[in-house]
Amino acid sequence: SVSELMETANEVSKMTIAHEIVVNHDFKLQEVNFLPNSLESRVKETLHKAFWDILREQLSKTPPDYSHAIKLLQEIKETLLSLLLPRQHRLQSQIEETLDMELIKQEAEHGALDIPNLTAYILGTMAMLCAPVRDEEIQRLRVMADPVHLLREIFRVLNLMKMDMVNFTIQSLRPHLQEHSVEYERKKFQELLKKLPGGLTCTTEWLRKAAAEISTSDLLPSSSTSETKGSSVPPSSPAAREVFSVHSPTAVLNQAYMDLLHWEPGREYPETMLMDKARLDALQMKVNQLAIIAAVLLVSSSTCGSGVFSSPGCGDRLKRVIKALLEGLPDTRTFVSPFDEVNSILLQLGYPVLSTDKAASLKGQLTSLAEKDNAVRILIEQWIQTYLRLCLYPGGQNAKNLPQGLAPIQEELLEVGQRFGSLIHHNRQVFGPYYSGILKKLLLPERKSEAGSDSH
Repeated sequence: SVSELMETANEVSKMTIAHEIVVNHDFKLQEVNFLPNSLESRVKETLHKAFWDILREQLSKTPPDYSHAIKLLQEIKETLLSLLLPRQHRLQSQIEETLDMELIKQEAEHGALDIPNLTAYILGTMAMLCAPVRDEEIQRLRVMADPVHLLREIFRVLNLMKMDMVNFTIQSLRPHLQEHSVEYERKKFQELLKKLPGGLTCTTEWLRKAAAEISTSDLLPSSSTSETKGSSVPPSSPAAREVFSVHSPTAVLNQAYMDLLHWEPGREYPETMLMDKARLDALQMKVNQLAIIAAVLLVSSSTCGSGVFSSPGCGDRLKRVIKALLEGLPDTRTFVSPFDEVNSILLQLGYPVLSTDKAASLKGQLTSLAEKDNAVRILIEQWIQTYLRLCLYPGGQNAKNLPQGLAPIQEELLEVGQRFGSLIHHNRQVFGPYYSGILKKLLLPERKSEAGSDSH
């Protein structure tokens, strides 16, 4: 039914907001700003202008018509009261007394309504309640003489103050939410799961595919050494132990998490990861960009000399250039060779012009980075994947775990690793019981058959 649908949508919204507050430490509500000259922006401006033009027309009459003004004062009063803290009883009584709507209506009927005096009181109250960042704006309002313009600006600043209050509340609630978020999200998800027609179909398929990959991939004992080689992963580390335990639930789940960083467009997303899809898509894009940047720097350094690109100024400048070239591209495989930019940076820094042979070699190598089977890029991507796999464990987001070839993107990759590890850690805590149940069904029959064959 429609009522059940609305109730479900409301519960999903609550769970999503709580999840966002917990996993995104920078989360805050912001005012919706439409694009300039967009249809939404033009409609909004037209309606607002019509509203405030009517108010100006009413106040210009003789005697003035205060019907619109009274409604605005009522809204201002309600907003001021909503900004009060529970203990501010005295200020609440003062607002109720000064903005007594029955008295204001009587004054308006007798032509004795003093709008300048009321707005002066409102501004004084706003100054007491606002965050310090709004002090300057309120000071600007005090010098406005036009009552219509002043009321419009009061509403604008009050909306900002409401946003400030909401964000302050979010910050205050975050520690409490973090403490109880796992239980809350799991409980809410369980309630929603009963209403999902397919249950955890997509999640099961996601884990099934990961189990198949880990059975047939290079994560076997014969190749596990090569994966950990060069990545500073000691043989006794969790990641090293994981690759030797081919069919362990942990190995399968970690492989499933890694698959999220190269998700195929159009493929159904696991139900348990839907709230983080946008975040993981952004991380996937960032990982692809970093792979290109590291590959370009590695190729340029080997051709022009390691001393050239080891200086922070040169490397940072080239990173910015490559990032700009990649912005907006749907696929990093379609990027344009940055040879001209590399050559330009060398000249700007006073290095000699590349010889014809070196220039041709560098240009060819940079162009080939867009190819799917480019050896340099594949190697860089493997290094990055090895590092991000370590980030699935506590303490994995450590610079000592980075292969030497990723040093130029160390700062950016450490940030990506921290975000990825934190996201996955929270997801594992919330949905671990669901994953455990699915993986038992996927892996136990295989283990039983193996045990049976061994006994003969």
